[in-house]
Amino acid sequence: MYIIKKKLRAGVIGATGMVGQRFLALLENHPYFDVTVLAASSRSAGQTYAEAVAGRWKLSAPLPECYKNMRVMDAADITAIGKDVDFVFCAVDMPKNDTLALEETYAKAEIPVVSNNSANRWTPDVPMLIPEINSDHLAAVEHQKKRLGTKRGFIVVKPNCSIQSYVPQITPLMAFEPQVITAATYQAISGAGKSFADWPEMTDNVIPYIGGEEEKSEKEPLRIWGKVKDGVIIPAQAPRITTQCIRVPVTDGHMAAVFMSFKTKPTKDEILTAWADYKGQPQLLGLPSAPRQFITYFDEDNRPQTKQDRDIFGGMGVSAGRLREDSVFDWKFVGLSHNTLRGAAGGSLLTAELLAATDMLG
Repeated sequence: MYIIKKKLRAGVIGATGMVGQRFLALLENHPYFDVTVLAASSRSAGQTYAEAVAGRWKLSAPLPECYKNMRVMDAADITAIGKDVDFVFCAVDMPKNDTLALEETYAKAEIPVVSNNSANRWTPDVPMLIPEINSDHLAAVEHQKKRLGTKRGFIVVKPNCSIQSYVPQITPLMAFEPQVITAATYQAISGAGKSFADWPEMTDNVIPYIGGEEEKSEKEPLRIWGKVKDGVIIPAQAPRITTQCIRVPVTDGHMAAVFMSFKTKPTKDEILTAWADYKGQPQLLGLPSAPRQFITYFDEDNRPQTKQDRDIFGGMGVSAGRLREDSVFDWKFVGLSHNTLRGAAGGSLLTAELLAATDMLG
């Protein structure tokens, strides 16, 4: 396991929202990072964190004591925040252009940004990471620093939460050249920042539309599978992907029903072996948040199940089941990931651990 030489000071920007709360729960007693700044909008600035989230704490675990009396800073006061942090996690709830500008301002102030937001996902020299899959995209950071005119400051983002229920399982099969992928995702309400208490219309209901989700689910995998060329990330041209994204009455966990056709059809044993053997840099480095087994396959016909299996390896593992040949495509399977852990704050935290272990936050 990689051991960090000195703990780094982390800020959480957007600390009062659901993802910000999840960041704080994960960062309590973290071996690499100490939380030194909590920041949010000017409405919360100056309050203690306990006051700022009173009646709005959404996690089932109680608010950690260590944060209750910390004063919330104004996220726009970058000069003051920069004095107390080595880098920041960004989980703000702002219009896309405002988020993009805010993150660039932090980076230009020489504060590295690990973003949970979508604003910079398609900035050509900003890596969009699933750390086990495309850590090589961090090579684009040097180009980004030159563009921004910085020595330390840069931005790294995480992808959409829904694609992490199927992209990890497809990645080990790239040697067989997948040609067409169809995925239907069944997405939890926490993906919209909601709970049943504040979204009662989701009880006993399914909504067959999530704005913008299908475009993200079809395009972002190609960027994940792309290559760095001349300092920018060039998306892959294949496979072709089509999706349907559906909101279901589940608290946490995104499930996907996936159908695949290949140029060279693998056997079932080849697929299962590829899944079992797959490791990325987080596993090789033994990072604190890395699941020991990235992809877990269940032989049972009724697994994975959202409630039963979303928390595998602390919610940082992904799972698969029901792998079988298809009458139209070559193979089909069911995938599952925890959307607010692997798909959101946990994925960003794992990215930060990778950046720390490779001395990019120093």
